[in-house]
Amino acid sequence: MEGFIFIAVLIALVVLILVKTIVVIPQGEAAIVERLGRYTRTISGGISLLVPFIDRVRAKVDTRERVVSFPPQAVITQDNLTVAIDTVVTFQINEPARAIYGVDNYIVGVEQISVATLRDVVGGMTLEETLTSREVINRRLRGELDAATTKWGLRISRVELKAIDPPPSIQQSMEMQMKADREKRAMILTAEGRRESDIRTAEGEKQAKILAAEGEKHAAILAAEAEREATILRAEGERAARYLEAQGEAKAIQKVNAAIKSAQVTPEVLAYQYLEKLPELAQGEASTMWMIPSQFGDALEDFAKKFAQRDDAGVFRYEPAEVDKRSEDIAADDDHEDWFNTQSNPEIAAAVAAANAVANKPVDEEPLQERPKAVEMTNAEAPRNLEAPPSTSAQPSAELETDK
Repeated sequence: MEGFIFIAVLIALVVLILVKTIVVIPQGEAAIVERLGRYTRTISGGISLLVPFIDRVRAKVDTRERVVSFPPQAVITQDNLTVAIDTVVTFQINEPARAIYGVDNYIVGVEQISVATLRDVVGGMTLEETLTSREVINRRLRGELDAATTKWGLRISRVELKAIDPPPSIQQSMEMQMKADREKRAMILTAEGRRESDIRTAEGEKQAKILAAEGEKHAAILAAEAEREATILRAEGERAARYLEAQGEAKAIQKVNAAIKSAQVTPEVLAYQYLEKLPELAQGEASTMWMIPSQFGDALEDFAKKFAQRDDAGVFRYEPAEVDKRSEDIAADDDHEDWFNTQSNPEIAAAVAAANAVANKPVDEEPLQERPKAVEMTNAEAPRNLEAPPSTSAQPSAELETDK
């Protein structure tokens, strides 16, 4: 029985010794080993052996990077406004022994140093600068914290300002300012949109007017060209019509001339036809009195001498000349090549000119005894004149007979 108890005590002692000798440290942690109350070494992840009952583990330290969020801190800005700032500090323990022996609680130390540094940095800025200079504040906080905690075995990797909360009144003013800014930007954007719209509308109207003006220009040009072509065609048509009319008149005159030459008209027939037309002249509305100059008989006598021969009775007889073959061809031909041949016989032209000169000579220049006799004719006397011509009208024929 006593032997069994001894064995049990021995086994328990061995287990206790093993427990005191073997230490297992997880990865990412470090342990501070003291021997007889004095720091000897730092052990990291893995199995480590200690001297039982002499060495002991003072503390275990997490060597991983840690993120610590501190509660909001009231900070006064340069313009005497109190703001609440939340900070987040990211750090890592590089020397566990300093973190254990250099400071009682390194987390509290980091918090206090960050608050003091934050007040120092923000106290030199206005509220607007504080709200718009977060990057500057972060860099300054990190630099000062890192310099202050190096002796604790810490490395400050990052410092972030999580929130900056101004007082409620300032927040309301800022909200109103932000609202005004948003409304201002909205009005600016609306005005710019309207301006762009007006510009585009004006450009569209300008292009439309330009196109309309060009269309009207082309239409006017086409209308002018069409009018010009129409005018040219009308002028050509009128010219052709006048040409054909002149050709017809010339041809008619030539045919009448050829017919007269071939008809062997005597002076008696011409005188009779002349007297036959006198009543028609008297019936005109413009004149009811006509006069025959005494020299007109002399002109007719000269005209008869040119184209007639006096017979034995002293009367001029018209002997038709041989009809020119060319006149017969012109009278029978419908071609218009020779229609405008207006050359006349010089003798005929001279006789006609003499007759016109005598007929157009003023009455006042003649002697009283040689004044022409006036013959008044009315509409009732015209038929009797056709049946029996007065002796005055027959004067040219009598003078022609007695001139022999």
